[in-house]
Amino acid sequence: MTVNTNTPRYFALLPAAGVGARMAADGPKQYLAVGGKPMLRHAVDAFRASDLVAHTYVVVSAADGQVDAVLPPDLDGVTVLRCGGATRMDTVLNALRALAGIVADADLIMVHDAARPGLTPSLIAKLIHGVGDYAAGGLLALPVVDTVKRRAGDDVATVPRDGLWLAQTPQMFSYGLLLRALGNAPDANAITDDASAVEMLGMSPRLIEGHPRNLKVTLPADIRIAEMYLAAGE
Repeated sequence: MTVNTNTPRYFALLPAAGVGARMAADGPKQYLAVGGKPMLRHAVDAFRASDLVAHTYVVVSAADGQVDAVLPPDLDGVTVLRCGGATRMDTVLNALRALAGIVADADLIMVHDAARPGLTPSLIAKLIHGVGDYAAGGLLALPVVDTVKRRAGDDVATVPRDGLWLAQTPQMFSYGLLLRALGNAPDANAITDDASAVEMLGMSPRLIEGHPRNLKVTLPADIRIAEMYLAAGE
């Protein structure tokens, strides 16, 4: 298959093969309801509502039996890839390899956590316009505003917060760069986000200020916070 390499396109990629152990739920947390709708569907619908996104890919495990009820096969603008791996990095890398020949090296891939239901089309646009054609890509993030403490045993020390940011998603990189970064990463367990793999190549992704509503639902109490933001709208 020949792909157009003249004008880069924007694609969303949502790894959703995790089990969400910290949520203490009966199943994968991406299927838990937030504001009456599964978290995964909130995230997918944000990309579907953006005129800037060409297509959205959701990556699940081969044994996933719930995704079709949340994302029907005929859902416009969305494709489910059943090639999830043992780690988040493996899942993203498997998906990128599956997309070979479908996307071009210069196309931009926005990797987004399925458990961030507060994403909006305006945040997607802010990331795309903020990163522009910056070669190292970029990500949404929030500057640290609280005092930071580091504890080692009984010893506690204050860590200067100047220059500290909390990474969010989407994280956006060209297909070719992201494939190279993840393919060269020495340890999948050391890659906590896609930007860290790009940083291992000696590159510095651009930080674009996100929004607290784009929080990652990790613990049960996070669901109520996410619902408050969703109820408030953009």
